[in-house]
Amino acid sequence: MRLLFVRACTVALMKDLMSSFTELGLAEPLLRAVSSLGYEKPTPIQAQVIPKMIAGLDIIGIAQTGTGKTAAFVLPILNRLANQKLGHVEGPKPGSRAFTTLILAPTRELAQQIADSIREYGKFMKPRVGLVVGGANPTPQIRALATGVDIVVATPGRLLDHMRSGRARLDQTSQIVLDEADQMLDMGFIPAIEEIMRKTSAKRQTLLLSATMPKPIRTLAQAFMVTPEQISVSSVAKPADNIRQEVILINQADKSERLIELLAQREVERAIVFTRTKRGTDKLEKALNLAGLQSVGLHGDKTQGQRNKALAQFKSGARKILVATDVAARGLDVDEVSHVVNYDMPTVAESYVHRIGRTGRAGKSGVAISFCDHSERGLVRDIERLTNLSLLPGGSLRRDEQPRRAKPRFNVGQARPAAVGRPRSPAKPRPAARSL
Repeated sequence: MRLLFVRACTVALMKDLMSSFTELGLAEPLLRAVSSLGYEKPTPIQAQVIPKMIAGLDIIGIAQTGTGKTAAFVLPILNRLANQKLGHVEGPKPGSRAFTTLILAPTRELAQQIADSIREYGKFMKPRVGLVVGGANPTPQIRALATGVDIVVATPGRLLDHMRSGRARLDQTSQIVLDEADQMLDMGFIPAIEEIMRKTSAKRQTLLLSATMPKPIRTLAQAFMVTPEQISVSSVAKPADNIRQEVILINQADKSERLIELLAQREVERAIVFTRTKRGTDKLEKALNLAGLQSVGLHGDKTQGQRNKALAQFKSGARKILVATDVAARGLDVDEVSHVVNYDMPTVAESYVHRIGRTGRAGKSGVAISFCDHSERGLVRDIERLTNLSLLPGGSLRRDEQPRRAKPRFNVGQARPAAVGRPRSPAKPRPAARSL
């Protein structure tokens, strides 16, 4: 096992941050692409990660969603590819079923969005991108790997299938990104990731990105990374400051009626409602549509075509409400989500951070509302411990208290904003300069 020496580089919004993309050492085609998209200033994680990746360092990045982390690793990957095409860096031969860069993601949706980002930022380079995910026809994936690709974006299970059948080789893969590592841990992908990592080049650069850093993820880093730099752009497991969080104490039987009332309000522009089960998603989607609220459902039992159609309808605004299980908690990149509703409280505290991170993006404010039945108060308490925030009215419950002993300050079913830190000021107008 390699020794792990972490040099903490906690990021703050300070004057010494790179002020523009031109100072990050990126190739001219990338600067042109970034400029054409209207982006002027890198976000904190981009300013820290991009030059370190270009320098070839291993990196542990701790960042919330919506911080621009995808561009933070996509741009240096494309920068290396630009040098490779100029002959400055060697790469695999076409048709060898080998590729230089591998990006692993926990869900098909996130993998698709990363692949789209690579094509967008690399539009003046035309990189060959292979998307290798489950739930899709494997034939085009096999054909792309055989013809030759520069970058593979994959979910762990499907990539392992291709590796074991000899259709994908990783012995020349010298750059790996593990995106949303804590989600891959929750989904049981760590053994698959370890098998994949053992097949890659010994001389590789590894980037691990995660919103939280549980012990198994640190163990993974110890096994496969060399003296990584740790970059943190916010405190671990803390929701963004521009998200107003509320808890509604309510009986389970009253949730659907209260949800319909909430979503019918004018200020709800676009909302994601999280449920715990696939069956619950289907039932709630049907109830909302019967109430005249245009909704679409998303969960793991739907085919890839159905999932793509649901996301397209939600992103286009054809359906303003997305009802989903946690399959959509990561990688759903829609800036205009005004509200997130936890219809069922998540059973894993970290999932709360990722769920509500779907709102309050791109500099906008957002609202996260959680429906809490008496039986779910313990789950809220776990979230409070993780985030160091007070969410339940009247403060947190002690470990030895029974839920019904707590005396609410308001009636069951009545909404009350949670006491989350200092009072929030009105959202400021977005600056003219955009960030990735």
